[in-house]
Amino acid sequence: MQFIAKSILRLSVLLFPAVSLAQSSYLPQGNKHQVLLDRLEIKLQNNTDLNVSTLKPLSRRIAVRAGEYADSVQKAGGNLLSVVDQYNLKSLFMNNSEWATADTSGFASKRPLWNTFYKTKANFLEVNEKDFFLAVNPVIQQQQSIESDNTDERIFLNTKGVALRGMIAKRLGFSAYFTDNQERGPLFVQQRIIANDAVPGVGFYKDFKTTATDYIDARGSINFTAAKYLDFQFGYDKNFIGNGYRSLFLSDFGNSYLFLKINTRIWKLDYMNLFMELVPQTININAGNKLLDRKYTAIHHLSMQMTRWLNIGIFEAVTFGRRNHFDFTYLNPIIFLRASEQQAGSADNAIIGLDIKANVAKRFQFYGQFMMDEFKLKEVRDGKGWWANKFGLQAGAKYIDAFGAKNLDLQGEVNFLRPFSYSHYDSLANYTHYNQPLAHPLGANFIEAIGIVRYQPHPKWTTSARVILWQQGTDTANSNVGSNIFMVNTTRNGDYGYNLPNGPKSTGINAQLLASYEVKENLFLDASVLIRRLSSDVVPDRNTSLFTLAVRMNMFRREYDY
Repeated sequence: MQFIAKSILRLSVLLFPAVSLAQSSYLPQGNKHQVLLDRLEIKLQNNTDLNVSTLKPLSRRIAVRAGEYADSVQKAGGNLLSVVDQYNLKSLFMNNSEWATADTSGFASKRPLWNTFYKTKANFLEVNEKDFFLAVNPVIQQQQSIESDNTDERIFLNTKGVALRGMIAKRLGFSAYFTDNQERGPLFVQQRIIANDAVPGVGFYKDFKTTATDYIDARGSINFTAAKYLDFQFGYDKNFIGNGYRSLFLSDFGNSYLFLKINTRIWKLDYMNLFMELVPQTININAGNKLLDRKYTAIHHLSMQMTRWLNIGIFEAVTFGRRNHFDFTYLNPIIFLRASEQQAGSADNAIIGLDIKANVAKRFQFYGQFMMDEFKLKEVRDGKGWWANKFGLQAGAKYIDAFGAKNLDLQGEVNFLRPFSYSHYDSLANYTHYNQPLAHPLGANFIEAIGIVRYQPHPKWTTSARVILWQQGTDTANSNVGSNIFMVNTTRNGDYGYNLPNGPKSTGINAQLLASYEVKENLFLDASVLIRRLSSDVVPDRNTSLFTLAVRMNMFRREYDY
């Protein structure tokens, strides 16, 4: 993978020395401006920059360009933005000042520290010269929680680190994020860590204070543009494909990975090639005394703006292992990797999908995904529950400024995945990385419903309520009912009778109330209540209530939403 990236980088310098320009880093995971960008897409309805953007994170350059277009509509009397939207838009420009061309008044701090630090409100250290831009910021999150059924242990998160981004001569962009973390999650998180030998969202970890974990989250990438419309990004980070709260294609739930991404954006098309180096399921993965094996995934996603308000996307992915080396057949940049897989004489784990997004009446967005691992229409018609009808469906909707209340946004989403989806007869080729799913955190064999209410009554106050309901079949030591995507699917009991959800059932609810106050730019005080209930046919019921107070700076909020 490193060889591939270096070769492409050298080639671009040779072939495109004069047009490698406009380099941009990407908005970080869980960035606070994503809600604003979602609102702007619906309000503008036919903005191509946002409409074709099904991939996250979004380029800072494109985010600012879309924001400045919305600002121009507002100033032309469009009555597009509320007072809170205008505040958030100003914050978007301030936090991406290297691309802002509109009014930059108010970006500067009134009292910088020693005339060096916090010269601007958004960045601890900012250098903005002709051929060099650099922004450096501290990253902090301190959470203290009380868990109702865990009075013996203190639930906490202690995160500290640094984030930086920059550009050199408008040819090369770069970003880095590094945090050191000590965390004791609630009991259901601790149980998940024990079951998977993995901390959700991260990789290698060490035990800390018996039941807590100590881990480093290090990410970074370099990026450049060739031939104006072709963006290259090489790094170690996460990606997300979709418009919903969850993704059935690729989510940012699991650990970061090494990747090379080529994004072609022209006319009404957005086409992505993503090549990923992953770690297969490993026993005692955090021993720290062995070299871990590797596997690979190649992904294509083509997003097409069919009308001014309708976007349709095509997705495909192939996960494969070749004794720790990449199969160059899958470097084929043309979509439909299934043909490449067949030409290679292999039976790798191929997944295809379709996604759709429609912005309606400048208030609504309807979206969905259809993921197909394997599928036979005849078997569906027969209705016998054939095991290899492995597919999933997502359907969701967003309603902004609901019922005429400004900055009150509603979102509803339903996801279901058939048994054995993402699994394979070869444990190396299942759709996973570092003992965690690459798509949905529940794996497969479930039905899930999500409801979210977000309300920002004041520029500095944000509140939200989230409810997640699910029912899932439960695998046991003696049976594979299709939930655990790490299990080889040849261990199933028979070929028919697999309904959804299949097997002994677990029913759960995860509900959260959150209030956040932005003390100053990118510094938040959070207070939340989380209630989780789980009843199961095969394991004891697990119920918890979690009360949390937190302070965070320049980073996303750590969520336990599963």
